[in-house]
Amino acid sequence: MPLLVHAFDFDGTLTYKDSFTAFLVWQCGHARLGLAFARHPYMLTDYLRTRDRGALKSHLLFHLMGPVRRDDLQARFSAFAEAMGDGLFRPDALRTWAEVGQHAERVIVTASPEMLVEEFGNRLGAERTIGTRLGFDAQDRLTPHLNGLNCRSEEKMRRLREVYGAALDLEAAYGDTAGDLEMLKAARQGHYRRFKQKPA
Repeated sequence: MPLLVHAFDFDGTLTYKDSFTAFLVWQCGHARLGLAFARHPYMLTDYLRTRDRGALKSHLLFHLMGPVRRDDLQARFSAFAEAMGDGLFRPDALRTWAEVGQHAERVIVTASPEMLVEEFGNRLGAERTIGTRLGFDAQDRLTPHLNGLNCRSEEKMRRLREVYGAALDLEAAYGDTAGDLEMLKAARQGHYRRFKQKPA
């Protein structure tokens, strides 16, 4: 019997807001977040010029956190996920997630940092979490550069094929932005903005 794979985008699909931004606010506060942009205006000007969301994320995280060690950053991501619990998730999305889990493999495919979303994926019981890979140097300290591409659009499908092989057969995919369209088109069932509820 073939493996049934359901691929879920994370931010805006399973959650009602962006998890990476929520982490930065939780960790650093709104004031420090705004100050980072004020002190490093090139981040916004470069983004407006290139539309490279990956570069914006990696530089912003580095300027806020510095060359933090991988295990320290992972611990902070874990503490954030623990503090949030189910607070970021759409109730109707969680119901579908639970129903799908009875008969299919569930994989989260996100443009947010894989290290961050994996903490939530583990708590949800995801079989796999695929996301944007942060860059670390030889001493295992964070750098301002990604390890690979931002995981959106065609990169989502490339990463899925990397994990499941060229014979990947998506039973269903769920997403909410243009960055999910390739994944939705590749699935037998593509669900666009299916989930609407917010936590009470």
